[in-house]
Amino acid sequence: MEIYILGIIIAVSGNFLISISLNIQKYTHIRQSQRGTKPYYTSRLWWCGILLMGLGELGNFAAYGFAPASLIAPLGCVSVIASAVISVVFLKETLRASDLLGGALALTGTYLLVTFAPHSAPHVTANMVERCLISWQFLAYFFFEVVVFCILLYLYKCRNVKHIVIVMLLVALLASVTVISVKAVSGMLTETIRGSHLQLTYPIFYIMFVVMVVSCAFQIKFLNEAMKMFDATEIVPINYVFFTASAVVAGILFYEEFYGLSIIYIIMFVCGCLLAFTGVFLIARTRPKIKMDRVFFSMGQIPSKRCTDKVQPEKKESKHGALASKLVCNSGTQSEDT
Repeated sequence: MEIYILGIIIAVSGNFLISISLNIQKYTHIRQSQRGTKPYYTSRLWWCGILLMGLGELGNFAAYGFAPASLIAPLGCVSVIASAVISVVFLKETLRASDLLGGALALTGTYLLVTFAPHSAPHVTANMVERCLISWQFLAYFFFEVVVFCILLYLYKCRNVKHIVIVMLLVALLASVTVISVKAVSGMLTETIRGSHLQLTYPIFYIMFVVMVVSCAFQIKFLNEAMKMFDATEIVPINYVFFTASAVVAGILFYEEFYGLSIIYIIMFVCGCLLAFTGVFLIARTRPKIKMDRVFFSMGQIPSKRCTDKVQPEKKESKHGALASKLVCNSGTQSEDT
């Protein structure tokens, strides 16, 4: 079996687990709000959902070690599709025509992505990461990203421009750094486990690990702020599009994943991305809108009983993930109604 197929299987399985986790937590919130009993975080079922989410995110992390980032990142739409199906079948939510159309478009886009995305990438080693970090294309991209990030941060913090695109672009710029570091750490761990060469003795492994943690933390911070200001049905599709685009660009410039790929494959890959984006927009925009005043991500931030009256009935992909963005949009947005 081709190694990239293993990465696809792991990523799809991880996103499916995340969608199950979302609906388990959603069901727990619904049951708690109807019964008015103990807070949801005291429920064993809710903690089972959290455990499944952790396993799903771990799968997404591992998938980056077996397949290109430009192939793994767009698969975050699987969690959106699966969550919509589970919500209709088990939580008896209304099935809309736009859900069917969006699901069909997203599935078609996913097929094109898997078929025409780059299937091979060089093994990620410490020496390779060091070379990529000093390559001219990455340095130019990183400089451009820092400048844009500073401008957006100035508008957001100093000029108090609270537009959803501004906040989500901040998240996306951080996500590109997250994807680069996650693939580096996952790839080096994969090489170590394979036994081909021990990568944990190189300082670059720990540097990339720190970069991964810090970028994830700030990505989560801005995403939580976005969830406080805007409805989740707006954030889900925008975050998926921006995260996927940033991951693909990072894979192209840092890991040179599109090197040697024919023009027709690139065009079909872009078409697959556009179809998946459209499908996610159609699915997410029809979800019931619930405005949230507070968002909790960290497990140390236990919300009060007042925060469990409503449930956030939409689903994430994920950053999407993906990884950090999906974890925030998924676990952090469960029913905040103060």
